[in-house]
Amino acid sequence: MKKAVAYLLPYIEAEKAKMKDTSRQKKVLLATVKGDVHDIGKNIVGVVLSCNNYEIVDLGVMVPTEKILDTAQKEEADIIGLSGLITPSLEIMVDIAREMERRKMDTPLLIGGATTSKIHTAVKIETEYSHPVVHVKDASLAVNVTSNLIAGNKNYIQKIKDEYSQIREFQEKRKPKEYLKLEQARENKLKINWDATPLYTPNFTGVKHLIDYPLEELREYIDWTFFFLTWNMKGHYPKILDDEKQGEEARKLYAEANEFLDEIIEKKMLQANASFGIWPANAAGDDVILFEDESRKTEAGRFFHFRQQEKKKGNLPNLCLSDFVAPLESEKADYCGGFATTAGIGIEKWRDIFLKDHNDYKAIMLEALADRLSEAFAELLHERIRKEFWGYAPDENLSKEDFLKVKYQGIRPALGYPACPEHSEKESLFDLLKAEEIGMKLTEHFAMYPNASVSGQYFAHQESRYFSLEKVGRDQIQDYAKRKNKPVEFVEKFLPTNLNYK
Repeated sequence: MKKAVAYLLPYIEAEKAKMKDTSRQKKVLLATVKGDVHDIGKNIVGVVLSCNNYEIVDLGVMVPTEKILDTAQKEEADIIGLSGLITPSLEIMVDIAREMERRKMDTPLLIGGATTSKIHTAVKIETEYSHPVVHVKDASLAVNVTSNLIAGNKNYIQKIKDEYSQIREFQEKRKPKEYLKLEQARENKLKINWDATPLYTPNFTGVKHLIDYPLEELREYIDWTFFFLTWNMKGHYPKILDDEKQGEEARKLYAEANEFLDEIIEKKMLQANASFGIWPANAAGDDVILFEDESRKTEAGRFFHFRQQEKKKGNLPNLCLSDFVAPLESEKADYCGGFATTAGIGIEKWRDIFLKDHNDYKAIMLEALADRLSEAFAELLHERIRKEFWGYAPDENLSKEDFLKVKYQGIRPALGYPACPEHSEKESLFDLLKAEEIGMKLTEHFAMYPNASVSGQYFAHQESRYFSLEKVGRDQIQDYAKRKNKPVEFVEKFLPTNLNYK
């Protein structure tokens, strides 16, 4: 449809000129905010809106506030759409709304992206701007929202305002959860008998790089459920292929994706690289110290972590990732690892070729498959860590279903996600892994580039598990900032949704 629109556009403009039609096409400005590089959802929204006769001004990724608003005013944009994936982007969006109010703008503001939500939009963003602010959950809703806002539909706008006001009232009335002081939470840590628990000496320590890993191997580890979610098709693979409502489209999309995967592999459109490391390690309170070698005398680096502070029911512990590594005082030789994978090397060349040909579908498909291949690389690499490089589960033999259900020993929590949500930790990990040597880097807000990238840490202990940090108190923020030698304001900036105080 996008290619058809591009073909017909000169004829449409010529007809308008003949008829002396001076009406202006409505204009939507889209941008991924400063420090963030994720744009698949934004690109889909752009295609959908352009096919519905809206002119799209796409500023791309990592766009500063001033450029977004200056361009919007210069272009006389009718709508501004903001996108972001990482949590620091949430605060950037608040700042943009605040600046729009200061400039006395009246352009409606759309909010979208994986970490955004209707609640955050209602509580944090809409209160900063006296004109319409709407959270757009997915691309399928973009046309309806945009058309109502541009038409100035007062009933629609008032309905949104009333809904967001009710959300704020509900949030204010919610019974607050009980939280422990940091020291109390630490006293309630996960208690492991380190004298009775097995520890695993890895088959190597240090850092390794894997360059140009075969994509045909990675495709076998793709979790297609998340691929379908990219296209707003909700359902578990392979059941979604036989879904009564979505099955036909799902099968078509799956076939086209695999056909394109064949083309990607044949033409070497993407390169997959990885860096991973395993270090002698011990826990020091809530941190994990990584040592240069088995003498454990020289510190190679340190992973800083947060501990849950919410008061637990029953005998549940207040978890911290450092709980899964033997503490220094145990005098046990333990280990910890880290990784970074990407399948996005070389993507720009081919994406630009497809976009120049007005083939947005292939451009978006390329990005979506690169994302899945990078996640698949993280899964494959973790399996090799368990069975080969660290070798603590050499006889593991799981079905793909059990594999995707994480029925193996050990975890690989991704930095910036529930158990370790503070994004700046990626900086020390990337330094340890020498990630720039494999073509990966970080933005000023610690988003990974290429976009199709994954990073995290490895824990091998039998009791290691995934969990969510939830909210933390000011006492822990101050303690963490001191341990990390960073200003409190720096830590707060990268944990905006985890603060148990204003």
